[in-house]
Amino acid sequence: MGYTALYRKFRPSTFDEVKGQDHIVKTLKNQIRADRLGHAYLFCGTRGTGKTSAAKIFAKAVNCEHPVDGNPCNECAMCRAIAAGSSMNVIEIDAASNNGVDNIREIREEVAYSPTAGRYKVYIIDEVHMLSTGAFNALLKTLEEPPSYVIFILATTEAQKIPITILSRCQRYDFHRIGQETILARLQELMEVEQVEAEEKALYYIVRKGDGSLRDSLSLLDQCIAFYLGETLTYDRVLEVLGAVDTDVFSQLLRRILRGELTEAIRALEQLILQGRDLTQFVNDFTWYLRNLMLMKASDDMEDILDVSTENLMQLREEAAMVRSDTLMRYIRIFSELSNSIRYATNKRVQVEMALIKLCTPQAEKDEISLVERIRRLERMVEQGVRMPGARTGQDGENDSAYGAGAETAMTGAYDRAGAVNGNAGISPAALPGAVPEDLKKVCEMWKTIVNGTSGMFRVVLSSAVPKYNSQDENDRRLYVVFADFLAERYLNNAERKAELEQLIAERVGKQVEVKFVISQDEGLQRAALSKIDIDERVREQVHMDIDIVADDEEL
Repeated sequence: MGYTALYRKFRPSTFDEVKGQDHIVKTLKNQIRADRLGHAYLFCGTRGTGKTSAAKIFAKAVNCEHPVDGNPCNECAMCRAIAAGSSMNVIEIDAASNNGVDNIREIREEVAYSPTAGRYKVYIIDEVHMLSTGAFNALLKTLEEPPSYVIFILATTEAQKIPITILSRCQRYDFHRIGQETILARLQELMEVEQVEAEEKALYYIVRKGDGSLRDSLSLLDQCIAFYLGETLTYDRVLEVLGAVDTDVFSQLLRRILRGELTEAIRALEQLILQGRDLTQFVNDFTWYLRNLMLMKASDDMEDILDVSTENLMQLREEAAMVRSDTLMRYIRIFSELSNSIRYATNKRVQVEMALIKLCTPQAEKDEISLVERIRRLERMVEQGVRMPGARTGQDGENDSAYGAGAETAMTGAYDRAGAVNGNAGISPAALPGAVPEDLKKVCEMWKTIVNGTSGMFRVVLSSAVPKYNSQDENDRRLYVVFADFLAERYLNNAERKAELEQLIAERVGKQVEVKFVISQDEGLQRAALSKIDIDERVREQVHMDIDIVADDEEL
């Protein structure tokens, strides 16, 4: 006999060899031991989880002449005949190709004849959801009241397609996806039997590609062994055979995308194509990589869920700190949409390149997250002194844009002249007396003028900020600059910007004022006191007269 595929060669022959389905194995063994057999069973679950194998073992066990603890002995004449497929007591039917009413009528006629040997006739109908409506109706009566010597086992991967009238007549058993550790242990066991050397990392990747299916994992392993027959199966060789991409490539690609290096990202894709990598698999694997990053960013206790190696876990932690959650959500959305469309695309490379362009250039999209990403990139450009796109350049080479060097120089000059008039230009805040509440109130009144003394993105963010002070505590002499939203997060702990603003205030009012940056949703215990001042000042601007705030429990 020729070569036999691994998943056929190592098909379970007893219940004890069925992996990852202990809840089903125990129930079936107990029924066989106690002789409490049902007349109809429904085995449902994803592919490669042991449905058909369990059905055949069950058929052998109920007909076995010498069962051992609910398991077939695999030595008697009945067990050998069923294993060889020559027994008339076990009838396997593929419902995908035998789905008509006439096929079911044949079954109804056959069940009238008792088995010539053994105790039960077992009908195993695989992919039963493929039966037509007429075939299901023809099966109903026989399925409900079969002869005492007949057992039906229906197997399907799509239980939702089976009519409720069929479901109500069967004992349903759901086969779960098999755990990665269970499959890995099984593959390592089989590699010892087959005397094949394989790296654990290589087997682990095959297990992950199997997606909870032991049969799929064995088929992939068989393919890799055949390609490198007689050689050690390494991780790199598995990637080469399966057309997959190493996680290090995903890491480098993500970092280039975060830096907006579109040309380098396209070159990385070019290298993958030249190496013969499958683009559909690349899209799915990169989406999974982004998913791992999202989970790592969501919580620190994700090691068991992520199920990755220690070195990859360290890499994920590092990259999770480099990217924001909403940015990751945008990346995952773009690649999820790509994974749906790339299956039917005639030119997959163009589809992937378009997705990379979207990731590297947020201006290509107009959704809210993309707009926020564009703002963040503009902030970085301003902070780094990069010339704004589309800005006009003067004769002396200075940038005349709103946030360029020319505008910044003009504003700084105007500010220096104003400071000189006040006589406080260049004075260190530490050399000035501390501010009192009246001084803080004065700062709030001239806030717009103070903001005009700043430049760049800092000025833009300060323009939407609100200055406040604590009127309820005279000992609290700080000025709270309450930013409107998260765009100002980068300035919260920026000592340079804080000192710049304190210097501006000192030169304007001649007093030392301590500044504290906060975001509106993080005001904390000062919320009540500060919001009162805010209301007072805003109303005063509108009515142009003194305002007295009366407490709720005071009588008017």
